[in-house]
Amino acid sequence: MAENPILEAVARDGTGKGAARAARREGMVPGVIYGGNKEPVTIAVKFNELLKMLKKGKFLSTLLTLKVDGEENTVICRAVQRDTVKDLPTHVDFLRLSDRSRINLYIPVVFENEDASPGLSSGGVLTVVRSEVELKVTANAIPEQLVVDLTGKEVGDTINISDIDLPKGTRPMITDRDFVIANIQPPSGLASQKDDDEEDNETEVIEQDVDPIEVEE
Repeated sequence: MAENPILEAVARDGTGKGAARAARREGMVPGVIYGGNKEPVTIAVKFNELLKMLKKGKFLSTLLTLKVDGEENTVICRAVQRDTVKDLPTHVDFLRLSDRSRINLYIPVVFENEDASPGLSSGGVLTVVRSEVELKVTANAIPEQLVVDLTGKEVGDTINISDIDLPKGTRPMITDRDFVIANIQPPSGLASQKDDDEEDNETEVIEQDVDPIEVEE
């Protein structure tokens, strides 16, 4: 299971615009954490720390450990309100998760045993179509990564999502097709030579199929 990024927070007293403005003046972003069969808790997180995580991307699909005055909560962000002019965060909502909660997350794909692939050893090129895959996962069984074993893969082989072993209870969000993760293509020089050979063969066939023209005087 992947180790969640940690975000520190403090519980804050009061609700409403006045309390929110006070938090912002102190360099904090007001927010709330709710769900998990517990009462909502108003919180504040450090502006710089939140902004740093937002800039990394996919913040709304990243599982977090939110520490509120030292108490750990497994959460996922459900909304980030931003200033309409500066596009900076002004409020953040977190959903508290239990071990049985089901969520959508992007999981990275890694490739192993490239040296055991005859196709790659002969100069083939690994073309990655999806470097990550969106999965429906259970909060207590989130895979750190999806592993593609390239052992025995030849030039022309394609790796689909069905070729990857997914943890129990995990499924891809795309369900209407067996989508491609990667494939092994021939070296560019070999592919170019193949195209040239095919063109030459086509020319030869055309020349052989043309009947001689007889000229009548």
